[in-house]
Amino acid sequence: MRFSELIAILEKGEAGILNASTGRNPELRGAASLESAQPDQLSFLEKGNALIANLETSCVGAVLIPDQVELKALAEQRALAWATCRDPRLAFAEALEQLHPRPTQHAGIHPSAVIADRVQLGAGVSVAANVTIGDDTRIGARTVIHPGVVIYGDVEIGESCELHANSVLHPGCRIGSGCVIHSNAVVGSEGFGFVPTASGWRKMPQTGLVVLEDGVEIGCGSTIDRPSVGETRLGSGTKVDNLVQIGHGVETGRGCALASQVGIAGGARLGDGVILAGQVGVANRAVIGDRAIASSKSGIHGEIAAGEVVSGYPAIPNRLWLRCSAAFSKLPEMTKQLRQIQRQTVQQDSHSETPGTAQ
Repeated sequence: MRFSELIAILEKGEAGILNASTGRNPELRGAASLESAQPDQLSFLEKGNALIANLETSCVGAVLIPDQVELKALAEQRALAWATCRDPRLAFAEALEQLHPRPTQHAGIHPSAVIADRVQLGAGVSVAANVTIGDDTRIGARTVIHPGVVIYGDVEIGESCELHANSVLHPGCRIGSGCVIHSNAVVGSEGFGFVPTASGWRKMPQTGLVVLEDGVEIGCGSTIDRPSVGETRLGSGTKVDNLVQIGHGVETGRGCALASQVGIAGGARLGDGVILAGQVGVANRAVIGDRAIASSKSGIHGEIAAGEVVSGYPAIPNRLWLRCSAAFSKLPEMTKQLRQIQRQTVQQDSHSETPGTAQ
């Protein structure tokens, strides 16, 4: 694809192409980072990016950059094709979709698939090899089901979804349109519900639903539990990374982002746009407000206010945590000074208690 053809497509996207160079129109065969890009590849640079120096030495053929005079001048000096964008990263994402289009999955059912009698398949559904689909399941139009997927009975899947190899959907799953479930993810498995008795743990039947609203994406190896009653619900546009555990009865708002190894205990509530970085733990029935952010390894108990940024275990406001972290490395010296003060105080007290000469 010629650079000019790509820019014409990107101008219709969300990234906001502002201007583009003229006279240089390389044939682009792919994309890469600035460090490794070749003359037939595209790359990008964000505003304030620390890798600006790489633009001076890169072999890249075309680059997407923020609207900065010095960057345009450098690109011109290097004889690169360039385009300025309001959001170069988003423009690069849109460009990748054009330069590396996803393989088309043809509609149809592989002969090795096992599909129960009471299954409804929409138009253009693709079912690959060794897929199993249980009774009373409905699958929307243009949904793609890759090899080895297991879909139990009583499952509903919307239009234009994609289920990758060996993912599993248990009974009671309600999947919206445009959802993606990656390999080995398990949606709707039984929640961890047991009742203590005199003779041991009695299992609490998990009869509820798991609802993924439109546009939800679940990463490889993640698990989302169904509750005993009611729903586990992920709001529209929520993105879940690999190896995330979401307990029974959890509810998230729209557009949340949960990074790898996040664990959310049962009954927790997340507002819209919440971001949990890697290995964040959320306690049972904790409440996190809209657009709150928790940094890596935070432990959240109780309630986090909307818009708050927290860190640490237990989680505290990020600025306070930074001050505490800075003080932590000074603790040995502070302890040494405190002991010196204590010794001096003991010596002073012993001198003041010396009895006077009798008259």
